[in-house]
Amino acid sequence: MAFTANFAVANDTTHMNFFELFDIPVTLKPDQALVKQRFYELSRKYHPDFHGQASDEEQAEALEKASQVNTAYKVFTHADETIKYVLKLKGLLEEEEKYQLTPDFLMEMMDLNEQALDVSEQADADRLQQTIQQTQKEIYEPVAKIVENYQEGTTTEKELLQVKEYYYRKKYLDRILAGLK
Repeated sequence: MAFTANFAVANDTTHMNFFELFDIPVTLKPDQALVKQRFYELSRKYHPDFHGQASDEEQAEALEKASQVNTAYKVFTHADETIKYVLKLKGLLEEEEKYQLTPDFLMEMMDLNEQALDVSEQADADRLQQTIQQTQKEIYEPVAKIVENYQEGTTTEKELLQVKEYYYRKKYLDRILAGLK
């Protein structure tokens, strides 16, 4: 069963979704060369300096579009933000959602957190960082094909929920990594 798109992010219909704005297909891994090309095209089109002679309303609209272009670019150039954005588009993730990770994973994270708190030497921090990065690779493996081959209208909700689980696990690991620096 295919999962259809819900393009009204947070019920805000005044904003075009970022994929429509950039005129690229909905994907979990946007083509970075195309993203950069569209960013430059749209930046030129909506840059406020090019709308100095326009009416106040047109200037405000150009400024709003320029802001959306910048925000979209930031989303599309960060893999985790793109995943988060697509999950939101699909109505599968809410901004302040309290997602419940599995008890096994949480126990593993408690252990890593304790190790992080006990780090006293750089060698220990380096080893723990490698362990966390290896864990990130391991949690990505089951969803790699879904992320790499996402197809609008073909990828199922069940598959996207697996990506959501990955997203929250990676986010947890990223927090531990950030604490090591």
